[in-house]
Amino acid sequence: MTSGGVRASEVVRDVVAEVAAEELPVVDGLAALDEEIVARRMGRGRSEQDPLGFGLDEVAVLVTPVVWLAVYEAARQLGGQAAIGAARGVRAVGRKIIRRPAAPAVIPALRHEQLREVRELVLKVAAERGLSERRAETIADAVVVRLTLTAQGGQDRPAADAADEDQPR
Repeated sequence: MTSGGVRASEVVRDVVAEVAAEELPVVDGLAALDEEIVARRMGRGRSEQDPLGFGLDEVAVLVTPVVWLAVYEAARQLGGQAAIGAARGVRAVGRKIIRRPAAPAVIPALRHEQLREVRELVLKVAAERGLSERRAETIADAVVVRLTLTAQGGQDRPAADAADEDQPR
């Protein structure tokens, strides 16, 4: 958690852990890479040579790209990063020269209508990636729950942990 929001990578990991735990090794492997590059590569259209856009052609990864793309787009749109797009190219060149990774994408606490927008974005990306409507709804709900926890100050706990605390023992 960062002041004023939650890292997009934390949201991605928490949501994937909840809805597709078998994909966590992929998420953990991607965490070592520059977030912006991963998002860009996941967003590329699939080709015969490179079905997932970045060399995971033999792995059946379906949820991670959906969550990654939707959450990073939300961070870009809602986290104020859209306003700094002109400087992005200069910073990218500077990072290459000094080998420093980009600052992590951060999503601020969101209002109800913004959460609705994020949910719609997840559903759209899931549909584009060929997931069933039911699976897309499950993923979208998990993303919204995780971001709602951030808004309520429970950002350090994954959605599944928070739900477990509400259950009688």
